[in-house]
Amino acid sequence: MARLPDAFIDDLLARCDIVEVVGSRVPLKRQGKEYAARCPFHDERSASFTVSPTKQFYHCFGCGAHGTAISFLMNYDRLDFLDAVDELAKRAGMEVPRDAPQRSAQQQDDSRELYAALDAATRFFQKQLEGSDKTRAYLEGRGVDEAIRTQFAIGYAPDGYSGLKDALGKDERRMKLLDRAGLFSKNDRGHVYDKFRDRVMFPIFDRRGRVIAFGGRVMGKDDGPKYLNSPETALFHKGRELYGLWQVRQANQKIERLIVVEGYMDVVSLFQFGVTQAVATLGTATTPDHAELLFRNAPDVFFCFDGDAAGRRAGWRALESVLPRMKDGRQAFFLFLPDGEDPDSIVRKEGAGGFEVRLKQATPLSQFFFDELGREVNLATLDGKARLAERARPMLAQIPDGAFGDLMKQQLAKLTGIGGTRTAAAAPSRPPA
Repeated sequence: MARLPDAFIDDLLARCDIVEVVGSRVPLKRQGKEYAARCPFHDERSASFTVSPTKQFYHCFGCGAHGTAISFLMNYDRLDFLDAVDELAKRAGMEVPRDAPQRSAQQQDDSRELYAALDAATRFFQKQLEGSDKTRAYLEGRGVDEAIRTQFAIGYAPDGYSGLKDALGKDERRMKLLDRAGLFSKNDRGHVYDKFRDRVMFPIFDRRGRVIAFGGRVMGKDDGPKYLNSPETALFHKGRELYGLWQVRQANQKIERLIVVEGYMDVVSLFQFGVTQAVATLGTATTPDHAELLFRNAPDVFFCFDGDAAGRRAGWRALESVLPRMKDGRQAFFLFLPDGEDPDSIVRKEGAGGFEVRLKQATPLSQFFFDELGREVNLATLDGKARLAERARPMLAQIPDGAFGDLMKQQLAKLTGIGGTRTAAAAPSRPPA
């Protein structure tokens, strides 16, 4: 969609009352002509956050956060600009102008139909769970109670090749729609059948709480791949989405941290034990888009992986994605679990308290970076120091300008003797002032 006209944005802000928008999310107290509250964007004891109904503007005298109703929704609800505009436009009963109206209207209707098909599938899977004693017994055995099942809209895809197809694919048009939503597969002879069969179903929500895809988990050990995800569709791109992020946003007014785990059940189990900041990548390595999404939602990110070689490789790929986004104020940590353990098993054995202790002992990004690069390097030799510097420098160059990048370069100089000494030697001497 092309850039929205300035006139529309001005009209939208004029029709929306910022006091209502902010007040629906933050408790406001009237102070003269303005309203005040404790700032939702930083920790404070006294109210330094003000909302002006006359200026239709908010400002925090503590952290400097300020802006209009649009920027408030972007920062508080963590929405993109267009999503924030859509949200306000709904409140104001306005239509967002789009180029090529006929084409845009057709695309919008098409998206609505896909969302509706996925929502219908979610309800179908939930209904099947109600009638499946073995699936409920499996979830109860894993400690997942009814409240958590409802919170995550967990369901069950029945065994057989046409349960969903028979229930929802009532005509050719509906069949095509469900196929485009990623719910069907096709064999070599062109026969269409249900993609998900005899699996616990985990709906994947977008940032506005709409189902865009599914993950299905087997309940036995010899029933095919452990997890099966929806294919990429017009609504779903696995490298840009995080399972559980919608639930994290609903459970936390302010997100101080995010814990990245590998499986859907890891997220669900952590929530069950009160650790409500867990998200999972969708069967893929942490991507740059994931890294940006994580830091857009929380200043501290913990990556929790298995302690084996595969887990450390996953940790390194995550580091490569977050390193170029390590602006000052952001922190990343890496927690590697004992062999044979995952977050689900650890939190059930040790409880939330035990898991919190492990998080406090997580390795900071800086330490993990130098530990991994220096794993097979002998720093007692000049050759080893040169090799470490050669490996580290291109990666450190990706870090945004700031204190963190400077300190990482200083640490490299301390380990290798390269950088700090050269800089000092190269600097021209100056006479005393």
